[in-house]
Amino acid sequence: MSAYLETSFLISLYTADANSAAAALAMRRAAGPFPLSPFGQSELTNAIELRRFRREISAEQARAASADGASDLARGVFYAVGVPATLFEHARTLSRKHTAVLGTRTLDILHVAAALTLAAESFYTFDRRQAQLARAEGLATPVRIP
Repeated sequence: MSAYLETSFLISLYTADANSAAAALAMRRAAGPFPLSPFGQSELTNAIELRRFRREISAEQARAASADGASDLARGVFYAVGVPATLFEHARTLSRKHTAVLGTRTLDILHVAAALTLAAESFYTFDRRQAQLARAEGLATPVRIP
């Protein structure tokens, strides 16, 4: 089963937070390797640096989180994948179909559109609205959101 790991899941995997234990458990149960696009890599980098800005992690912890992510990519936990331009049309369709009802944000829409474009069957996130959107589009959401 192919799975898409969204940034709220990845940041919990690479930095300590309230969802880190659940992310680690889900990773042990999930079947990889997992696709990781330049969009996903950029989002993860920004999430790490945002945690640093908020003083939730130190500069050293940020470097370690980035190194761990790069190591997992090199080890084959993730595989680099491009996202076709059709992603944006898919995102516009999802916006028209769901945003007025679910209140989804652009980045949430883009992640679900990426998962669908990459033919993922499951979507790992700790974001409630994003999970609702993923389920509305037929993706399994195996992570329990506290």
